[in-house]
Amino acid sequence: MKLPFLDRSPRVAVVRLAGVIAPRANGLAGPTLSAAALDPVLERAFGLKRLAGVVLALNSPGGSPAQSSLIAARIRQLAEKKGVPVIACVEDAAASGGYWLACAADEIVADPASIVGSIGVISAGFGFEEAIARLGIERRLVTAGEDKSFLDPFRPVDPAQQERLRDLMGGLHREFVGWVESRRGERLRGAEEPLFTGRFWTGRRALELGLVDRLGDLRGEVTRRFGEAARIVPLGARRPRLPWRLLSGAALDPSAAVEGAIVAAEARAAWGRIGL
Repeated sequence: MKLPFLDRSPRVAVVRLAGVIAPRANGLAGPTLSAAALDPVLERAFGLKRLAGVVLALNSPGGSPAQSSLIAARIRQLAEKKGVPVIACVEDAAASGGYWLACAADEIVADPASIVGSIGVISAGFGFEEAIARLGIERRLVTAGEDKSFLDPFRPVDPAQQERLRDLMGGLHREFVGWVESRRGERLRGAEEPLFTGRFWTGRRALELGLVDRLGDLRGEVTRRFGEAARIVPLGARRPRLPWRLLSGAALDPSAAVEGAIVAAEARAAWGRIGL
Protein backbone atom coordinates (compact mmCIF):
# COMPACT_ATOMS: atom_id res chain seq x y z
CA MET A 1 0.00 0.00 0.00
CA LYS A 2 1.41 3.36 -1.05
CA LEU A 3 1.06 6.09 1.57
CA PRO A 4 -0.38 9.38 0.24
CA PHE A 5 2.70 11.42 1.19
CA LEU A 6 4.93 8.95 -0.69
CA ASP A 7 2.85 9.06 -3.87
CA ARG A 8 5.01 10.71 -6.53
CA SER A 9 2.78 9.93 -9.50
CA PRO A 10 2.02 12.82 -11.87
CA ARG A 11 -1.21 14.69 -11.30
CA VAL A 12 -3.67 15.74 -13.96
CA ALA A 13 -6.18 18.42 -12.95
CA VAL A 14 -9.61 17.92 -14.52
CA VAL A 15 -11.64 21.13 -14.53
CA ARG A 16 -15.29 20.63 -15.36
CA LEU A 17 -16.70 23.41 -17.54
CA ALA A 18 -20.38 22.53 -17.81
CA GLY A 19 -23.32 24.80 -18.49
CA VAL A 20 -24.22 28.08 -20.12
CA ILE A 21 -21.59 30.84 -19.97
CA ALA A 22 -23.05 33.83 -18.12
CA PRO A 23 -21.87 36.69 -15.88
CA ARG A 24 -23.46 35.22 -12.77
CA ALA A 25 -25.04 32.00 -11.64
CA ASN A 26 -28.60 31.51 -10.46
CA GLY A 27 -29.54 28.39 -8.54
CA LEU A 28 -32.78 28.01 -10.48
CA ALA A 29 -31.01 27.90 -13.83
CA GLY A 30 -28.62 25.01 -13.35
CA PRO A 31 -24.86 25.22 -13.74
CA THR A 32 -23.38 28.34 -15.31
CA LEU A 33 -19.83 29.39 -16.08
CA SER A 34 -18.38 32.81 -15.26
CA ALA A 35 -14.85 34.19 -15.04
CA ALA A 36 -15.29 35.20 -11.39
CA ALA A 37 -16.59 31.80 -10.26
CA LEU A 38 -14.00 29.84 -12.22
CA ASP A 39 -10.92 31.86 -11.28
CA PRO A 40 -10.33 30.12 -7.91
CA VAL A 41 -10.98 26.74 -9.54
CA LEU A 42 -8.39 27.43 -12.22
CA GLU A 43 -5.94 28.70 -9.59
CA ARG A 44 -6.27 25.43 -7.69
CA ALA A 45 -5.95 23.37 -10.85
CA PHE A 46 -2.77 25.04 -12.07
CA GLY A 47 -1.36 25.21 -8.54
CA LEU A 48 -1.32 21.44 -7.92
CA LYS A 49 2.02 19.88 -7.00
CA ARG A 50 3.50 17.45 -9.54
CA LEU A 51 1.11 18.85 -12.13
CA ALA A 52 1.57 17.15 -15.49
CA GLY A 53 -1.30 18.83 -17.30
CA VAL A 54 -4.80 20.28 -17.10
CA VAL A 55 -7.82 18.74 -18.82
CA LEU A 56 -10.96 20.79 -19.48
CA ALA A 57 -14.06 18.57 -19.37
CA LEU A 58 -16.25 20.65 -21.66
CA ASN A 59 -20.01 20.54 -21.99
CA SER A 60 -21.37 23.96 -22.95
CA PRO A 61 -23.69 25.38 -25.64
CA GLY A 62 -22.12 28.83 -25.24
CA GLY A 63 -23.33 32.11 -23.81
CA SER A 64 -21.70 35.45 -23.07
CA PRO A 65 -18.90 36.41 -25.51
CA ALA A 66 -17.17 38.55 -22.88
CA GLN A 67 -17.20 35.81 -20.24
CA SER A 68 -15.99 33.28 -22.81
CA SER A 69 -13.08 35.57 -23.68
CA LEU A 70 -12.20 36.25 -20.03
CA ILE A 71 -12.24 32.57 -19.04
CA ALA A 72 -10.20 31.53 -22.07
CA ALA A 73 -7.65 34.30 -21.47
CA ARG A 74 -7.23 33.24 -17.84
CA ILE A 75 -6.65 29.62 -18.85
CA ARG A 76 -3.93 30.73 -21.27
CA GLN A 77 -2.29 33.01 -18.69
CA LEU A 78 -2.02 30.19 -16.15
CA ALA A 79 -0.96 27.60 -18.72
CA GLU A 80 1.89 29.78 -19.95
CA LYS A 81 2.93 30.70 -16.41
CA LYS A 82 3.06 27.06 -15.27
CA GLY A 83 4.32 25.65 -18.57
CA VAL A 84 1.91 22.72 -18.66
CA PRO A 85 -0.24 21.41 -21.53
CA VAL A 86 -3.99 22.00 -21.57
CA ILE A 87 -6.33 19.53 -23.27
CA ALA A 88 -10.04 20.09 -23.87
CA CYS A 89 -12.20 16.95 -23.85
CA VAL A 90 -15.64 17.66 -25.32
CA GLU A 91 -18.62 15.74 -23.97
CA ASP A 92 -22.06 16.63 -25.39
CA ALA A 93 -21.08 20.01 -26.78
CA ALA A 94 -18.46 22.69 -27.24
CA ALA A 95 -20.56 25.10 -29.25
CA SER A 96 -20.36 28.87 -29.69
CA GLY A 97 -18.79 30.18 -26.45
CA GLY A 98 -18.14 26.57 -25.47
CA TYR A 99 -15.89 26.23 -28.50
CA TRP A 100 -14.25 29.56 -27.58
CA LEU A 101 -13.26 27.89 -24.29
CA ALA A 102 -12.11 24.73 -26.08
CA CYS A 103 -9.71 26.81 -28.16
CA ALA A 104 -7.95 27.88 -24.95
CA ALA A 105 -6.55 24.33 -24.88
CA ASP A 106 -3.48 23.23 -26.80
CA GLU A 107 -5.40 20.24 -28.15
CA ILE A 108 -9.10 19.41 -28.47
CA VAL A 109 -10.49 15.89 -28.14
CA ALA A 110 -14.13 15.09 -28.90
CA ASP A 111 -16.48 12.14 -28.94
CA PRO A 112 -17.69 11.20 -32.44
CA ALA A 113 -21.20 12.26 -31.37
CA SER A 114 -20.19 15.55 -29.72
CA ILE A 115 -21.55 18.82 -31.13
CA VAL A 116 -18.72 21.18 -32.07
CA GLY A 117 -18.53 24.61 -33.68
CA SER A 118 -21.30 27.20 -33.96
CA ILE A 119 -18.72 29.96 -34.46
CA GLY A 120 -21.12 32.87 -34.61
CA VAL A 121 -22.98 35.43 -32.49
CA ILE A 122 -26.70 35.61 -31.80
CA SER A 123 -28.99 38.14 -30.16
CA ALA A 124 -32.58 37.27 -29.33
CA GLY A 125 -35.40 39.14 -27.64
CA PHE A 126 -39.13 39.82 -27.63
CA GLY A 127 -41.38 42.69 -28.69
CA PHE A 128 -44.25 43.64 -26.39
CA GLU A 129 -45.58 46.85 -27.99
CA GLU A 130 -48.80 45.26 -29.28
CA ALA A 131 -49.40 43.33 -26.07
CA ILE A 132 -49.29 46.41 -23.84
CA ALA A 133 -51.48 48.32 -26.31
CA ARG A 134 -54.17 45.63 -26.09
CA LEU A 135 -53.97 45.80 -22.30
CA GLY A 136 -54.40 49.57 -22.35
CA ILE A 137 -50.96 50.20 -20.89
CA GLU A 138 -49.17 53.42 -21.80
CA ARG A 139 -45.37 53.28 -22.03
CA ARG A 140 -43.72 56.31 -20.35
CA LEU A 141 -40.00 56.64 -20.93
CA VAL A 142 -37.69 59.62 -20.58
CA THR A 143 -34.06 59.50 -21.69
CA ALA A 144 -31.11 61.85 -22.00
CA GLY A 145 -29.22 60.58 -25.02
CA GLU A 146 -30.94 59.37 -28.17
CA ASP A 147 -29.60 55.81 -27.89
CA LYS A 148 -30.41 55.15 -24.23
CA SER A 149 -33.61 53.33 -25.22
CA PHE A 150 -31.74 51.14 -27.69
CA LEU A 151 -33.85 48.08 -28.65
CA ASP A 152 -36.59 48.90 -26.15
CA PRO A 153 -38.88 45.81 -26.33
CA PHE A 154 -41.95 47.99 -25.70
CA ARG A 155 -41.45 50.01 -28.89
CA PRO A 156 -41.71 48.98 -32.56
CA VAL A 157 -38.59 47.74 -34.30
CA ASP A 158 -36.34 50.59 -35.45
CA PRO A 159 -34.41 49.59 -38.63
CA ALA A 160 -31.54 51.95 -37.75
CA GLN A 161 -31.16 50.31 -34.33
CA GLN A 162 -31.30 46.86 -35.90
CA GLU A 163 -28.48 47.85 -38.23
CA ARG A 164 -26.37 49.12 -35.31
CA LEU A 165 -26.97 45.82 -33.53
CA ARG A 166 -25.78 43.92 -36.60
CA ASP A 167 -22.62 46.06 -36.64
CA LEU A 168 -22.02 45.29 -32.96
CA MET A 169 -22.54 41.58 -33.49
CA GLY A 170 -20.26 41.68 -36.53
CA GLY A 171 -17.48 43.06 -34.35
CA LEU A 172 -17.98 40.33 -31.78
CA HIS A 173 -18.00 37.72 -34.55
CA ARG A 174 -14.66 39.02 -35.86
CA GLU A 175 -13.20 38.72 -32.35
CA PHE A 176 -14.41 35.11 -32.17
CA VAL A 177 -13.06 34.21 -35.61
CA GLY A 178 -9.72 35.86 -34.84
CA TRP A 179 -9.40 33.87 -31.62
CA VAL A 180 -10.16 30.56 -33.35
CA GLU A 181 -7.72 31.28 -36.16
CA SER A 182 -4.98 32.31 -33.73
CA ARG A 183 -5.38 29.12 -31.69
CA ARG A 184 -6.09 26.55 -34.43
CA GLY A 185 -3.97 28.07 -37.20
CA GLU A 186 -3.02 25.69 -39.99
CA ARG A 187 -4.96 22.86 -38.37
CA LEU A 188 -8.18 24.33 -39.78
CA ARG A 189 -9.25 22.61 -42.99
CA GLY A 190 -12.54 24.30 -43.82
CA ALA A 191 -12.24 24.75 -47.57
CA GLU A 192 -15.18 22.44 -48.24
CA GLU A 193 -17.54 24.00 -45.69
CA PRO A 194 -17.63 27.53 -44.25
CA LEU A 195 -16.37 27.31 -40.68
CA PHE A 196 -17.46 30.70 -39.39
CA THR A 197 -21.15 30.91 -40.30
CA GLY A 198 -22.51 29.59 -37.01
CA ARG A 199 -22.83 26.07 -38.39
CA PHE A 200 -22.00 23.14 -36.09
CA TRP A 201 -20.93 19.56 -36.71
CA THR A 202 -20.50 16.20 -35.02
CA GLY A 203 -17.14 15.45 -33.45
CA ARG A 204 -16.18 13.14 -36.32
CA ARG A 205 -16.85 15.81 -38.96
CA ALA A 206 -15.19 18.45 -36.77
CA LEU A 207 -12.03 16.31 -36.85
CA GLU A 208 -12.07 16.33 -40.65
CA LEU A 209 -12.46 20.13 -40.61
CA GLY A 210 -9.60 20.62 -38.16
CA LEU A 211 -11.81 21.99 -35.38
CA VAL A 212 -10.64 19.17 -33.08
CA ASP A 213 -7.43 17.12 -33.00
CA ARG A 214 -8.59 13.62 -32.07
CA LEU A 215 -11.60 11.50 -31.22
CA GLY A 216 -11.65 10.04 -27.73
CA ASP A 217 -12.75 10.50 -24.13
CA LEU A 218 -11.31 12.07 -21.02
CA ARG A 219 -9.95 9.02 -19.21
CA GLY A 220 -8.55 7.51 -22.36
CA GLU A 221 -6.85 10.78 -23.20
CA VAL A 222 -5.32 11.12 -19.73
CA THR A 223 -3.89 7.61 -19.98
CA ARG A 224 -2.64 8.12 -23.54
CA ARG A 225 -0.97 11.44 -22.75
CA PHE A 226 0.21 11.06 -19.16
CA GLY A 227 0.43 7.31 -18.58
CA GLU A 228 -1.33 4.70 -16.46
CA ALA A 229 0.18 6.08 -13.25
CA ALA A 230 -1.28 9.56 -13.70
CA ARG A 231 -3.62 10.59 -10.90
CA ILE A 232 -6.77 12.48 -11.91
CA VAL A 233 -7.68 15.36 -9.59
CA PRO A 234 -11.25 16.55 -10.35
CA LEU A 235 -12.00 20.21 -9.67
CA GLY A 236 -15.13 22.30 -10.02
CA ALA A 237 -16.83 25.35 -8.62
CA ARG A 238 -17.95 24.89 -5.04
CA ARG A 239 -21.63 25.34 -4.32
CA PRO A 240 -23.06 26.30 -0.93
CA ARG A 241 -24.93 23.64 1.00
CA LEU A 242 -28.59 23.19 0.13
CA PRO A 243 -30.07 25.03 3.17
CA TRP A 244 -28.00 28.14 2.37
CA ARG A 245 -29.06 28.01 -1.27
CA LEU A 246 -32.69 27.84 -0.16
CA LEU A 247 -32.28 30.72 2.27
CA SER A 248 -30.67 32.96 -0.32
CA GLY A 249 -31.92 34.11 -3.70
CA ALA A 250 -35.35 33.02 -4.86
CA ALA A 251 -36.61 31.83 -1.48
CA LEU A 252 -36.35 35.37 -0.06
CA ASP A 253 -36.50 37.52 -3.19
CA PRO A 254 -39.38 37.08 -5.66
CA SER A 255 -37.44 39.02 -8.31
CA ALA A 256 -34.70 36.39 -8.10
CA ALA A 257 -37.27 33.73 -8.94
CA VAL A 258 -38.34 35.68 -12.02
CA GLU A 259 -34.74 36.25 -13.07
CA GLY A 260 -33.97 32.58 -12.49
CA ALA A 261 -36.87 31.55 -14.71
CA ILE A 262 -35.65 33.87 -17.49
CA VAL A 263 -32.08 32.59 -17.23
CA ALA A 264 -33.37 29.01 -17.25
CA ALA A 265 -35.36 29.74 -20.42
CA GLU A 266 -32.31 31.28 -22.06
CA ALA A 267 -30.21 28.26 -21.08
CA ARG A 268 -32.83 25.92 -22.52
CA ALA A 269 -32.83 27.96 -25.73
CA ALA A 270 -29.03 27.80 -25.96
CA TRP A 271 -29.09 24.00 -25.72
CA GLY A 272 -32.06 23.84 -28.08
CA ARG A 273 -30.21 25.74 -30.82
CA ILE A 274 -27.77 22.83 -31.13
CA GLY A 275 -30.46 20.17 -30.81
CA LEU A 276 -29.68 19.14 -27.22
